[in-house]
Amino acid sequence: MAPPEPRDPARTRKPREAGTRAILDVLLDGDHQQALDFSALLGGLGRRAFGMLLFVAALPAFIPIPIGGALSGPLVVLIAAQLLVGLRRPWLPGFIARRGPKRQSLARFERIVDPWLLRLEHLVRPRLAAVLDHRLATAFTGLLLLLLGVLLSLPIPLTNYLFGGIILVFALALLERDGALMLGAWGLGLAALATTGALSGGLVAALQPVLGRFL
Repeated sequence: MAPPEPRDPARTRKPREAGTRAILDVLLDGDHQQALDFSALLGGLGRRAFGMLLFVAALPAFIPIPIGGALSGPLVVLIAAQLLVGLRRPWLPGFIARRGPKRQSLARFERIVDPWLLRLEHLVRPRLAAVLDHRLATAFTGLLLLLLGVLLSLPIPLTNYLFGGIILVFALALLERDGALMLGAWGLGLAALATTGALSGGLVAALQPVLGRFL
């Protein structure tokens, strides 16, 4: 009896899911004046849908308008709260779900981040799934994003790009299913929160003598 043929690893390996740039290419294919429905954005993404929502939520933070953070922040908080409580799929109120960004806006945003995505594409890959899927890890991710979303909502000068950029790292980690990148996002998030807290505390301490004259 002939021995069984060795199994070809290429035939049994699970195909890798499309990366972030490939997903954006699909979303941008069409009329650039048309607004995207969030249900179309999330369709077929499974657990990666949180990453796509975060990616889109960060978009206004990179638009040079004073209220960019005020638009991004509440949506980030909404997504973060769902990760914190352990929802497996994101939920959006109807009035938000029906009013996604226009392809034109998404295309401008894509031109900004595409050079960075191109560099990251060779580094990120699905790994360390426990960092993404474990209940406590997901709750910790949600907590950090919740705090970053609150800070993004506040009118703190020159911080929109900083907090928006960190939120993008979280989004990419979820989209690419990269637990190692998520660990990096945790580090960036903690550093940003600690720095903001220290600066805020220092500012309050510096203003106390001045405020004391009027109180």
